[in-house]
Amino acid sequence: MKVLLVNGSPHKQGCTNRALEEVASALDAEGIETQIFWIGAKPVGGCVACGGCATRGACVFNDSVNECRALAAGADGFVFGGPVHYAHAAGSLLGFMDRLFYSNGRADQPNAFRLKPAAAVVSARRGGTTAALDDIQKFFTISEMPIVASRYWNQVHGNTPSEVEQDAEGLWTMRQLGRNMAWMLKCLQAGKDAGVVPPEAEMGQRTNFIR
Repeated sequence: MKVLLVNGSPHKQGCTNRALEEVASALDAEGIETQIFWIGAKPVGGCVACGGCATRGACVFNDSVNECRALAAGADGFVFGGPVHYAHAAGSLLGFMDRLFYSNGRADQPNAFRLKPAAAVVSARRGGTTAALDDIQKFFTISEMPIVASRYWNQVHGNTPSEVEQDAEGLWTMRQLGRNMAWMLKCLQAGKDAGVVPPEAEMGQRTNFIR
């Protein structure tokens, strides 16, 4: 089993990465393979609703989004992490996730996210963490992904990785998140081994409020 941890910070070795490393250490201790994927430092724009992914099976902008999409297909669980900017999740992370999840809908390709456990992690100097967590988790709920919780909100505080090291409760929360993720993955695998069949994906009708 493998968990892909996505670092949505412009700083590869910053506070968000330190939080993800703590989650990864707990997963590794439970025998779960981990990989941290950094989205990069360049600005990442959101989806432009061109519809190209419906025929290509990937985003038309060939950047870190498609790199992550290829890795996501082989992952069993996910942790998406990012910093708090202006009391919400960093814009580059949200733009990245817009395109990553929107380009995941081709009927002739396996869904990289459906029914796979996911968790959100955020880092902040002080405030805005719960709003940022809500930003990220909405991607999971629309994608039928079970959300993994910890013993507190999944947040760390500090301006630098060394300050995050002083956030003992935040790192404790990260470790428990990793253990809870490992437990859920093992339970899902036990269900598969016992012959439990995933729920059918109904092809429903999409509407808006005027039709």
